[in-house]
Amino acid sequence: MWKFLPFALKNALRNRRRTLLTVLSVSVSLFLLGTLIAVYFAFYHRDGAPEEALRLATRHRVSLTFPLPEYYSARIRQVPGVTRVCRASWYGGVYIDRRPEHNFARFAVDHDQIFDIRPELKIAPDQRAAFERERTAAAVGRTIAESVGLRLGQKITLQGDIYPGNLELTIRAIFEGANDAVLYFRRDYLEEGLPATRKGWAGIVWSMAESPETVPRVAAAVDELFRNSPQQTKTESERAFQLGFVSLLGNIKLILLSICAAVTFAILLVAANTMAMSVRERIREVGVLKTLGFTTGQVLGIILAEAVVMALAGGVVGNLLTVGAIRWVSKIPFFFVQGMTVPPAALGINLGAALVIGLASSVVPAWNAARLPIPEALRHSG
Repeated sequence: MWKFLPFALKNALRNRRRTLLTVLSVSVSLFLLGTLIAVYFAFYHRDGAPEEALRLATRHRVSLTFPLPEYYSARIRQVPGVTRVCRASWYGGVYIDRRPEHNFARFAVDHDQIFDIRPELKIAPDQRAAFERERTAAAVGRTIAESVGLRLGQKITLQGDIYPGNLELTIRAIFEGANDAVLYFRRDYLEEGLPATRKGWAGIVWSMAESPETVPRVAAAVDELFRNSPQQTKTESERAFQLGFVSLLGNIKLILLSICAAVTFAILLVAANTMAMSVRERIREVGVLKTLGFTTGQVLGIILAEAVVMALAGGVVGNLLTVGAIRWVSKIPFFFVQGMTVPPAALGINLGAALVIGLASSVVPAWNAARLPIPEALRHSG
């Protein structure tokens, strides 16, 4: 098939408008396919920091919207295999306004534990000391600091929505690392302004196991510890906890796979229609080629090569668009997409899909044209 590649290229460029539109259609479709595959990898097959495999999240068994008594952290700390514990509560609130760029994660945490339980977050010792020392101090990830324009010493106000009142904070630390799109401030400062009925509760209790092998045992032990309590718990790995947020949107895995299949099928129909039109217009030329001594297999190879070249060109353009889009998306301060990259497997799958589309869309019309008897092909009127 590749022997006649120059001839196939000339055939493809005869109707440049149709070829360009076909390549663009394939590239846009494969751009969508590649982006969805990259998102799928980011959700379900992304490698996190080594410490991520050791962290567990303990929350209310029914829902994250129900808090846990804060003393649970002390009891979890006593479970064999647990090395560190940190309480955290999602604050929510509003910073300036509700525009997307101002809508980042904000947690009230145990200020003296958060950077021990998340050692992958790098913070200057003097800034950490200032964060732990000052009651109204806040620590923010560099991703947020650069995108929003926060700097050390700056005072900010968080308007409460889940919690009553407003918080006046001072940026005392800027940290960086994987998934640093978050702002931390002290739980004890939040607790001071709460009514008595809302004090003493935490949304999540983070814990760290001594080794990855002990994680399942620790999770089971923690949940067994509170099995007969009014607030029963669900303890899971950090990755499972994060995927729990994604599952609120539905069966994301099925949705992504379904869209990928629909996109591939749609572009296959477009490419098949294009190749059918192209081959139908050249039936007489096929008869001439066979008169000149081209075999049925050679004619078949020329037509298949033309389709594959156009599909692969669309695949290359689609991959370039995918890489550009993912680089832009990776700057969004959301823990699943922040720092996301396009895995080589996604680019390979995209090119493989382009090859399959090129072959599948052209094999039937190419075979029908190549096997026509010479007299019938020469009598064809187009």
